[in-house]
Amino acid sequence: MARIGVFVCHCGENIGRTVDCARVAQALGELPGVAHAADYKYMCSDPGQALVKQAIVEKKLDGVVVAACSPHMHEKTFRRTVSSAGLNPFLCEMANIREHCSWIHEDCEAATVKATDLARFMIEKVKHNVPLQPIRIPITRRALVIGAGISGIQAALDIADGGRDVVLVEKEPSIGGHMSQLSETFPTLDCSQCILTPRMVEVYQHPRIKLYSYSEVDAVEGYIGSFTVRIRRKARSVDESKCNGCGECQKVCPNRKIPSEFDVGLGKRSAIYVPFPQAVPNIPVIDRENCALYKGRARGAKKQACGRCAEACGRQAIDYDQQDSFVTEKVGAIIVATGYQLYSIGKQQEAENLKGYGEYGYGRIPDVIDGLQFERLASASGPTSGKILRPSDGKEPKTIAFLQCIGSRDPAKGMEYCSKICCMYVAKHTMLYHHKVHDGKAVVFYMDIRAAGKGYDEFARRAIEESHALYLRGRVSKMYREGDVIKVFGVDTLSGEPVVIDADMVVLATAMRPQPGIEALAQKLSISYDGHGFINEAHPKLRPVETNTAGVFVAGACQSPRDIPDSVAMASATASKVLGLFSAEELEREPLVAHIDPALCVGCFHCERVCAYGAIEHKEIRDKNDNLIKIVAEVNSGVCQGCGTCQATCPSKADELEGFTDQQIYAEINAF
Repeated sequence: MARIGVFVCHCGENIGRTVDCARVAQALGELPGVAHAADYKYMCSDPGQALVKQAIVEKKLDGVVVAACSPHMHEKTFRRTVSSAGLNPFLCEMANIREHCSWIHEDCEAATVKATDLARFMIEKVKHNVPLQPIRIPITRRALVIGAGISGIQAALDIADGGRDVVLVEKEPSIGGHMSQLSETFPTLDCSQCILTPRMVEVYQHPRIKLYSYSEVDAVEGYIGSFTVRIRRKARSVDESKCNGCGECQKVCPNRKIPSEFDVGLGKRSAIYVPFPQAVPNIPVIDRENCALYKGRARGAKKQACGRCAEACGRQAIDYDQQDSFVTEKVGAIIVATGYQLYSIGKQQEAENLKGYGEYGYGRIPDVIDGLQFERLASASGPTSGKILRPSDGKEPKTIAFLQCIGSRDPAKGMEYCSKICCMYVAKHTMLYHHKVHDGKAVVFYMDIRAAGKGYDEFARRAIEESHALYLRGRVSKMYREGDVIKVFGVDTLSGEPVVIDADMVVLATAMRPQPGIEALAQKLSISYDGHGFINEAHPKLRPVETNTAGVFVAGACQSPRDIPDSVAMASATASKVLGLFSAEELEREPLVAHIDPALCVGCFHCERVCAYGAIEHKEIRDKNDNLIKIVAEVNSGVCQGCGTCQATCPSKADELEGFTDQQIYAEINAF
């Protein structure tokens, strides 16, 4: 005969205000198999947990039901409690009478009856619970960090400084991400390169960090503690082991008029290049699409079209026949820190079936640029050496119109979210403009000023007061070129008056979006993403840096629009999670995973087709003479996340989820 203890929590007034908890405990105490029932104001508190421990010992309980809040909140708390009292933790269950009852009902009588029923169902389930033992998985105590912007750099350094090896993968030729393109950073106006470059060098020289630049993750297999990652190293056409970064090859390249990606098309680079002077690693890459030699090969030319870089290289580091290569790394945890891109409003964006802002003339009017292009103009390492000059004619603009929320907070254009950083970087841009063009006039069209952060509102006010920027609350309807100026038509909604600005330059604060290809990467990692492509966290409050796949974490702007301080803090949080995971040689996981009975399995593998985590494997069943009898499905308990999809799909009823067996579910239904 079962001896079950039931404990009803008031949760202060969260439950007690709507549910008569004492009456619920009394009613449950009269049920068959219930040996003890009690209610308490805060069952999760230390005195409340003491009541549970005391009852387990004194009443010799073999099962516990806690009627309280969501299991997401305190299931682990109460399972630790019963475990410390000598009871198997999986003989403890929670009935949710807060979110499922008190918070959604106003009638006390009806809520009390419902709370009693919810707890009664769980009592019947516990009667069929069996002791389960945690799953122990060996851990490969190395981490993979995907993306080497400021988030990836911070996470890699924190893990490496914590004594664990890191594999850092960056798809671009240099690490640093978008932060390396910035002139100064808000709200302190620190030089971006001054604070970032030393960290880049530290990553490159750290003995515990293996850097793969100009590389991408090709495939991921395995599970938490034991991932196998295949990395594709794209061909640089330069032997990294021989190159010393002297730069002679770049000096002799005849094609030096290619738009620079680092300067967002405002500057030029050669066909063999490093993205910027402070690049890490300082090893060039050949742009095969624009290299004369490769273009000649593509046309089938018999005579070599160029080859000057190879002639200039004294170390024979140029390798025109180099091909992509693959390396395999074993890791125990993965951090996704792939960063962001700015919303493109040119032809490319239209090709992505997102309606662009054609009324702003981006791509048609030369002096309409985005915020990142303005950063390059303001940067001392930029194409104008820090001078604010118009792209069309190189003249100094005396009036600049800054337009905020281009793509952000606009459901009609497909992006209803706020990009968070735009208000701040526009304020920074007005200050940089005032510092460099003292008699210049900055006009800012804004919807709202969102400056939530330490020192942020003060910084935004400085932009208005010190740079004398004119802030107009309203949107711009159209603009066009008239002579040397851009006619900007807008409205000041505070005064109710239309506004026309004769601007020499227009800067668009475009929305932050995830990097292209993030969906494909997410699918390789079996993690989810939202409709915009941002990686989903497991829980926005309780597990903000974890994903729905155990062992895979997320940091920075690939999860949502973030500024640098938030990205760094999030990266350090992921690093602490990884170091916590690596603190033991084995990982202890809950055993609430699927189990397949090989005697019942018919090998249809419906379960394999629906498993989102790739947890289903093939197992051969052989007789004593090693003759193959059949091939059945088997669950890799290290990969399984206990979602139960395979159990619902299995036609032969061979598949059951531990903790949610048919017997347990039927017991709950029968109790109703």
